[in-house]
Amino acid sequence: MAEEKIVNKAKKLPRHPMPEQDAKVRARNFEEVPFGYSSETAMLEASRCLRCSKPKCVEGCPVNVKIPEFVGLIADGDFIGAAHKLKETNALPAVCGRVCPQESQCESRCVLGKKGEPVAIGRLERFAADYERAQGKMTLPQIAPATGKKVAVIGGGPAGLTVAGDLVKLGHQVTIFEALHKTGGVLVYGIPEFRLPKAIVQAEVDYLKALGVEIVESYVVGQIETVDELLERFDACFVGTGAGLPVFMKLAGENLNGVYSANEYLTRSNLMKAYLFPEYDTPIVKGRKVATFGGGNVAMDSSRTALRLGAEKSYIIYRRSMDEMPARDEEIHHAGEEGVEFLLLSNPKRLIGNEKGWLTGVECVKMELGEPDESGRRRPVEVAGSEFIVEVDTVVVAIGNGPNPLVPSTTPDLKTNRWGNIEADLETGATSMPGVYAGGDIVTGAATVIQAMGAGKKAAAAMHDYLSGK
Repeated sequence: MAEEKIVNKAKKLPRHPMPEQDAKVRARNFEEVPFGYSSETAMLEASRCLRCSKPKCVEGCPVNVKIPEFVGLIADGDFIGAAHKLKETNALPAVCGRVCPQESQCESRCVLGKKGEPVAIGRLERFAADYERAQGKMTLPQIAPATGKKVAVIGGGPAGLTVAGDLVKLGHQVTIFEALHKTGGVLVYGIPEFRLPKAIVQAEVDYLKALGVEIVESYVVGQIETVDELLERFDACFVGTGAGLPVFMKLAGENLNGVYSANEYLTRSNLMKAYLFPEYDTPIVKGRKVATFGGGNVAMDSSRTALRLGAEKSYIIYRRSMDEMPARDEEIHHAGEEGVEFLLLSNPKRLIGNEKGWLTGVECVKMELGEPDESGRRRPVEVAGSEFIVEVDTVVVAIGNGPNPLVPSTTPDLKTNRWGNIEADLETGATSMPGVYAGGDIVTGAATVIQAMGAGKKAAAAMHDYLSGK
C-alpha cells in the first residue's frame, strides 16, 4: 500500500525544467545556455524516481550508471554521495549530463515515461557532478595495487578517457597520447562552449590525472611514433582517434572562399577560441548570411555558433523534413528559439561565387519524401524545375565525418573496412593485432559521446583480462 502511494505521488509530480538564458540574449554570447538545477529542484525531481527493483533505465545506459542509486542519494540530500556513485562507472558525469541523448537511452526506459514524463536523469547527473566540483570535494577511489603493466591510449577523446580511467583504477600504468594541444577530443574541438564549457572538460581531465593517468599532448601517433613502435615499450594499446576527417558534398564551387567544413569552423571557434579574437589570435570568417548543410547536432552547433559570431541570418539547409532530423529535439528547439531559419526539404546543388573567388550564394532544389531508405527514413527525391538561390557569404558543410586515417595508414597489420574504420569486436574492442584494441568513432563511424564511452568501457574490461593473462 505504501509503495502504491509513492508511485502515485511520483506520477503526480511534474518533470522540472531547467532555467535557461533568454534566447535573444544567449544567441549573441557563448555562455552556457541552461543554468542547471538548484538543490531544491534537484531533490524534487529526484523524488519522482520510483527506485525500481529491476531498473530498465540502467539497461539503456551504455556505461551502466547506477541510476536509481545516485538519484536516490540526491533525493535524500546526499549530493556528494551521488557524485561518487556516478563516478563508480562514469569517468565524465559532468560531460554526459550535458551532451548525452538521455531521451533515447536511459530516460526512454523510465517507467514514468509510459504514461507521463520520465525522470530527468541527465539533468540530475549534471547537477551532482557540478555540485561536487563547486564544493571542491573531489575524492579519489581506491586504486588497485600496481600490476607493472603499461598501456598506451591513442586519442584523448571520450573513448580514450574512459579506457584510461577504468584501467588506471585497476592498477595499470596508463599514458594518453593526444594529437592536439588540449585533451578531450570532440569535447574540446567539436562541441561549442555554450553547450559544454571547456572548463568542465578540463576538470574531468584533471580528475583522471589525479587518478594517475599520464597525458602527453601535441603528440601525433602515426608521425612521431607508430603503433608498432609503441608496442615495444607498452604491453597493450587502445586506439580511439575518432572521426575527424571532413566530408564534403563534391558540389561545384566548394573551393570558393567562405566554404568551411564543420570540423574547421567549430575547431577554430571552440578549441582555438576564435570567438574571443583578438584576445586569441585565431581568425574566423564572421559571415553576414551563413548557411549550414545538414540536420544533425553538428549542424545545430554550427548554425548557432554563426549567430554568436554576429551573423544576421543563419540557415539550416536540410533535404528532409523536421521529423527526420537526426539532431536532438533539444538542440533543434534551442536553434529555432535563437533565430536559426530552417530551409527544409531543400538540397544544395551548386555554390555560386564572384570574380574574386568569394562565395555569394547557394543554388538549392526542392525535395519531396518518397519511400523509406536503409536508414528507415523516407528517401528525399528532387522536385523537377524547383531550383532557387539563397544569398549567403558563408557555408558550413556538416553532413558527417570520416575516420581519422593516420593510425590505420601507418599500421599495416591493423585491418580496416572499406570506409577506413578499424575492424574491432564490438564487445571487446579487440582488433586484428594482439594487444591492440579500438573503440569509439574510429570503429563505428561518427556516433554519440556516450556510445564512445561505452565502447571504451568494454575495451578496458577486455584489456584488463588480456593484461592479466586471462
